[in-house]
Amino acid sequence: MHPRLRRLVAAFGVLAFLAFWVWALIVLRELLPASQWIDFLFFAVGGTAWGLPLIPLLKWAERGR
Repeated sequence: MHPRLRRLVAAFGVLAFLAFWVWALIVLRELLPASQWIDFLFFAVGGTAWGLPLIPLLKWAERGR
């Protein structure tokens, strides 16, 4: 696959994944008790952990130069 096409596919993949990730965080947050500290910790971890599942996709996008 051409490198430009690979990056385009990865870009759309990242956007789709982030839309799902935000939706999932909002749905999962509703299952926890209401607390400002829980909100802070939950969204702090969820807001920084989104990059880990994307590492293989980003490596794939940069492969084959």
